[in-house]
Amino acid sequence: MIPYSVLDLAPVPQGATTADALRNTVELARHAEALGYRRYWLAEHHNMVGIASAATAVLIGHVAGATENIRVGSGGIMLPNHSPLMVAEAFGTLATLYPGRIDLGLGRAPGTDMATARALRRGLGREDTFPQDVVELMGYLAAPEEDQRVRAVPGMGTQLPIWMLGSSLFGAQLAAHLGLPYAFASHFAPGALDDAIATYRANYRPSEAHPEPHFMLAVNVFAADTDAEGTRLRTSMQQAFLNLRRGMPGYLPAPVDDIAALASPPELAMVEEALKVSAVGSRETVAEKLQSLIARYAPDELILTGQIHDHAARLRSFGIAAEVLGG
Repeated sequence: MIPYSVLDLAPVPQGATTADALRNTVELARHAEALGYRRYWLAEHHNMVGIASAATAVLIGHVAGATENIRVGSGGIMLPNHSPLMVAEAFGTLATLYPGRIDLGLGRAPGTDMATARALRRGLGREDTFPQDVVELMGYLAAPEEDQRVRAVPGMGTQLPIWMLGSSLFGAQLAAHLGLPYAFASHFAPGALDDAIATYRANYRPSEAHPEPHFMLAVNVFAADTDAEGTRLRTSMQQAFLNLRRGMPGYLPAPVDDIAALASPPELAMVEEALKVSAVGSRETVAEKLQSLIARYAPDELILTGQIHDHAARLRSFGIAAEVLGG
């Protein structure tokens, strides 16, 4: 059995409010903890009415305070949007409040559109300093040097676990070079998955904290009592992905019986390719698909996500997945 975790974007379904979404996140986190999930990660996105996790560190603290033992972290913080020192202080505070329970996953993308990226006032018009920013951030979280003038308080000496996130070879190479665990965004951008895993493992440089490479595979899960119901649940995420690619992001749509009626064949082919790392259907079908993915990619951990409109069905889906992976 390998560890399994949850990736949550705090989705806001059509007909619901952001307050509803945040309450749902807390309930799902408690549910995941009871089911044996190892981590509960939240993702940073901005200017999207269907995603309520923009203030990621704030929500991580809220979820950690509402749970007991499950690790809570970011999947991830988009570092180009922030100064390394402020990230170190925010997550150093979380690590001090909830020792041994906080993870810091870092991404390179802005997590939004270009107009919003400009409003965030970092990253645009600057050279790409992401690798240097990661190293700077790691320094703030390490034991301080005697002559170190700038320190993260709280933060310094917490040795907070840092993960590299990515969907290309860049993140794989950087994670390998720095000796960090690596999570690949295979749940929506699987194109470079095989090459990224091979690159990461072949070029890994052992670090004190991580003497061996550690790879996490992200998988969409839509589990239900029947294959037909799992397929129907998935149509909410398919619609959301279509809307995003059409430049019209919105609330998480309700499921439909026939997704083919809402998109052209090329659009559907694009969605299928992007979301192909998925386990959809009944308990037996989901178990077969997860076993196949584990056999193919040999991940050290799985992280599961699933944009499901109905909250009860979402809880049920993660429950079925835990039964499969825990058994």
